[in-house]
Amino acid sequence: MGDHEASVFSGFSRDTVRFFKELGENNSRPWFEAHRELFETAVMAPAKAFVAAMGEKLREAVPGIVAAPQVNKSIFRIYRDTRFSLDPSPYKTNLGLYFWDGVRPRMESCGFYVHLEPPTLLLGAGVYLFPDRFLERFRRAAVDPKLGRELAKILTDVRAKKGWLIGGQHYKRLPAGYDASHPNAEILKHTGLHVGRDGPIPQAFYSARFAEYCFERFVPFVPLHRWLVKILT
Repeated sequence: MGDHEASVFSGFSRDTVRFFKELGENNSRPWFEAHRELFETAVMAPAKAFVAAMGEKLREAVPGIVAAPQVNKSIFRIYRDTRFSLDPSPYKTNLGLYFWDGVRPRMESCGFYVHLEPPTLLLGAGVYLFPDRFLERFRRAAVDPKLGRELAKILTDVRAKKGWLIGGQHYKRLPAGYDASHPNAEILKHTGLHVGRDGPIPQAFYSARFAEYCFERFVPFVPLHRWLVKILT
């Protein structure tokens, strides 16, 4: 698929959903190889086109967003790493797409996430897990007089968005040396900071409107994205 073709997105299909449902029931190499053509036409081709279309939309709000329609770039690989897992299943039963901002590797960067796992679609924004070297920087920013106030307002706005949840809390106790009475104290227990919402696959998923559908839901979280990019740069 050439760059021009990859930029034309007309929607995912019922076959996209069917592929992952059936993969969940037949998670084996022989089944996957027998359905590789379906994977290429119903999953990879529209995924590449969607990444290009979503990148164009996101750059309207976040000019530096990276949207790379390749596996191990904006498209997560379908193969599971089973080396340290008790689950021998060779394939992921979901489609993960990520759009990130910054010069660091994608999983060290803040971004926007689209996750299909039939019968559910999840959308997310933020940083799933801070690299160790950035965790203390995040905590100091969260209690900084200026940056902390900005974050508090952003999180108040996020909590007002019905159906969206703030994620990333890891610790039960506050890190040593921080004031438990600080307005952002609970956020200091986080090792990541992200928002997410899941629900049934929308009808828009099957049309060219899906990029606009995601964009409209991501835009309210651009202030959080910008704050995270600022403190992690």
